[in-house]
Amino acid sequence: MAMTRRQPHPQAGWAPLARGVFTGIDWSAPGAMDHSDPYLAWAETSHFAGFRTLMHGKTLRWLPLILELAPGCTLDDLLRAADEDWLQVPRIYQNLPLSTRFCTARAGPGFFQHLSQPGPLRGVVARYELGLPVGPFEHALPPEARARLSTPRPRSRKNHKDAIRGPVIAIIDSGLAVGHANFLDEQGRTRVAGYWRQDETVGPHGRRAATRQPVPLNPQRAGPRPADIGYGHELDRPAIDQAIQRHTVRGRLDEDALYQWLQMWELNHNAHHGTHVSSLAAGPRVYARTLGTEDTPPDWRPAHDTASRARLLIVQLDWASIADTSGGAVNVSVLDAMAYVLARCADDATVAINLSWGTLAGPHNGSSVLESAMAQWLQACEGRLSLVMPAGNAYQARTHANQTLGREQSLALHWRVQPDDHSQSFLELWVQDARDPAKALADLDIVIQPPGMAEPLPPIRIGEAGVWNSADQPRCAVMFPARSALGHGGACALVALAPTASGHDLDAVLAPAGRWQVTLVNRGRHAVVVDAYVERDDVALGAVTGARQSYLEDRDYDLSGNIGSFIDHPDDPTVIRRSGTFNGLATARDVITVGGIRCFASSHDPAARYSPRLPDPDAERPEREGLRKVPQRLAISDDHAVLWGVRAAGTRSAAMVRLVGTSTAAPQVTRHLMDKGGRLPPG
Repeated sequence: MAMTRRQPHPQAGWAPLARGVFTGIDWSAPGAMDHSDPYLAWAETSHFAGFRTLMHGKTLRWLPLILELAPGCTLDDLLRAADEDWLQVPRIYQNLPLSTRFCTARAGPGFFQHLSQPGPLRGVVARYELGLPVGPFEHALPPEARARLSTPRPRSRKNHKDAIRGPVIAIIDSGLAVGHANFLDEQGRTRVAGYWRQDETVGPHGRRAATRQPVPLNPQRAGPRPADIGYGHELDRPAIDQAIQRHTVRGRLDEDALYQWLQMWELNHNAHHGTHVSSLAAGPRVYARTLGTEDTPPDWRPAHDTASRARLLIVQLDWASIADTSGGAVNVSVLDAMAYVLARCADDATVAINLSWGTLAGPHNGSSVLESAMAQWLQACEGRLSLVMPAGNAYQARTHANQTLGREQSLALHWRVQPDDHSQSFLELWVQDARDPAKALADLDIVIQPPGMAEPLPPIRIGEAGVWNSADQPRCAVMFPARSALGHGGACALVALAPTASGHDLDAVLAPAGRWQVTLVNRGRHAVVVDAYVERDDVALGAVTGARQSYLEDRDYDLSGNIGSFIDHPDDPTVIRRSGTFNGLATARDVITVGGIRCFASSHDPAARYSPRLPDPDAERPEREGLRKVPQRLAISDDHAVLWGVRAAGTRSAAMVRLVGTSTAAPQVTRHLMDKGGRLPPG
């Protein structure tokens, strides 16, 4: 049961952000957050409270980061400019079959000290974003896993004996049943050529399940630590086959015993996202409508396609990353996962990656660090690598607002933050000059009025930051740098809130639940385009976090449920726009995004209620430059208006379960992509 406490009387105004205990950065100093990650500033301001239940009060020694190097710089330039006493890059980034300006790293306090001073490091690192400082990221990388200048570059993996060849489907997800019959070949051997689980302790993980003494996984059962990555556990195909044989009696596999032996604790549930998605992408039966029978639902027909025979590469994301649905943790995990896939495949292999994961905030123009890395790697692989992602499920969730503000015009957003929310909440405000997107913004006020306060707090302007009600009691913070690491194209202000409930932690700082009013006032000479994105804050399948999704409210927003009320139109007066609600991780160039449709639906609106539309019904509305908000492809994600979801594999070979969302549409396109030789036909 959540425990509530009387809040102290709020102070009238903003307090300066404190100097970071870990980084040493004075976050309130002018320009301190330029090109830095405002989420790191909030993490230090809130004393890493968002990670406390996972850290258990441990002293931080390392922070996981995702880095973008300056144009023309290489990984060798970074290694020359840094010292492994305070910056450690996994060696796998030296094994990639391409030259990359992106990598992950473990950073100590010295990294931030050197980056703040004139020197070679400032010329090499363009920007960085924070990952999740828990689990395997608490420790330094093992010496053998660190990239070093003396490390010889590997020759081409085209003829390497251990390289995975031919068509490869890679699944980056959670909870995949490696012994499932869907992932065996005709001889009963596994098709999983490599399985890397990023977590290192026995679960379950999450707010209520976290323990102060986590039990490490046994490498004799879960597999050894990958030597070139330095964390997690890896199983190759022979090890998986050996485990399957060990638990097969009279020709029947005891799947319960297999997963207990492999310490795959999460597979004790009947449904898991990764197994469901993988069966749609690469199972021996295909989810499709029988040709010539438009009046019957799709069925599961035997598949004799490339996808049903392709080798599988599986990455089980760290469960702490899965539990944090805001995506603040997933950037490091996903880039490491993509590096693992590329490093394990032959140079001439055709690889299709399915990443059925997403967030709601972000620049939505492909300019985040992770998306920029995706774009560079996809281009460098010259068609041998494809990445398929869902378009998102928040079309009706009221998490996006859009408005163009002329001079002296204002936009009042009503942000509903729910009670009993055990997670932090975030609102990103992206602003761009409507006439000249490259022009720096100078005159925009952000005014916050917390619930229960008769008067708003003083305005925050670009280049400023503040915490309410004090640095010791950080209930809310606004950080509005002129340029941040979150993306390019205009400026972004981050509004961060503490949880509204804390369980049994009597020392936790809580924000008031209710309606937070966030008002933007344009004091400049030119019109500006504003996009507000409430970050994702729900509970992922298999996780226990106590999160509750916040959302926007507006009296003009149509909640009637009448025909036509689920779709935007240009004359709709509300500032809350369904159009523009899109997966914040999937807007990179060349990433294939997939929306969901119903098998049986009226011809004028076949789209699933929760999916972005194609084409965009609100396309004429002014928007920021380079915005991406419509999927490239559509696939079935609901059978009917009253029967949502798609049936696919449960965690046991005899089970079928139904899951809902564009995550079920994406793997169908991944399959079609693989069957077409890695390239989708137009349309």
